[in-house]
Amino acid sequence: MLFEERVQKFEYKLNDTDDQIIEYILKNKKEVANMSIQCLAAKLFTVPNTIVRLSKKLGYDGYSQLKNSLKDEIQREPEDSLFFHIQKTFSIIDPDQMKMAAKLIHEARHVLFFGVGDTAPFCEMMVKHLKVVGKQSAFYLHRHEILYEMNRSHKKDVLFLISLSGETPQVLEVAKVGKSKGIRTISLTQFSKNSLQQLADVNLYCYAPIQTLNGYDVSDRTPIMIVLRKFAEYYWEYTGSCV
Repeated sequence: MLFEERVQKFEYKLNDTDDQIIEYILKNKKEVANMSIQCLAAKLFTVPNTIVRLSKKLGYDGYSQLKNSLKDEIQREPEDSLFFHIQKTFSIIDPDQMKMAAKLIHEARHVLFFGVGDTAPFCEMMVKHLKVVGKQSAFYLHRHEILYEMNRSHKKDVLFLISLSGETPQVLEVAKVGKSKGIRTISLTQFSKNSLQQLADVNLYCYAPIQTLNGYDVSDRTPIMIVLRKFAEYYWEYTGSCV
């Protein structure tokens, strides 16, 4: 996983000091890849332990692994294939985020799923996955249907919104309405900075870069399936329903 991707994955764990260190590393990757922890700490007017803690927050064993990862990152170009997308998706799945999403759904009175176009079938699939353990949920194909349902919703309900780009206008509208009503939201998007993740309470990610061919969206949807299936299995275990 690239350094920037780790920063996004664990963003919710970072503080202001971490952000300052990260900003320096992003601007000086080549230098940091060959810099001792004492030297980096001195440049940032901090202590080595602070950098070690940040390294571990980002999923590294320590600063040495962070440095070696930066060296590998500088030397290689990212791949673009189905197998690479699948591998990458598994690497960015965060158990802590899965746990938070499972807790929200478990405590929810009702779960409302919404996606547009090719993501809609995944909403239907998730409703079935929750139904088997007795969780009340429903999916909606049209904007007006879910907005109508949200007018009757309770704060104990949860929204689960799927948008690969995180910029689908209808999905963003629903997210904004949910936020105004105090309804908690879980998002599933491509692993990138996007508007939907800014509106959601818990963010799940897959690695599926947007791709077009002859004007058609041919982005790989397999990573969406992987994350949702993994989350369903996590939720079944969370509720003690898996045998």
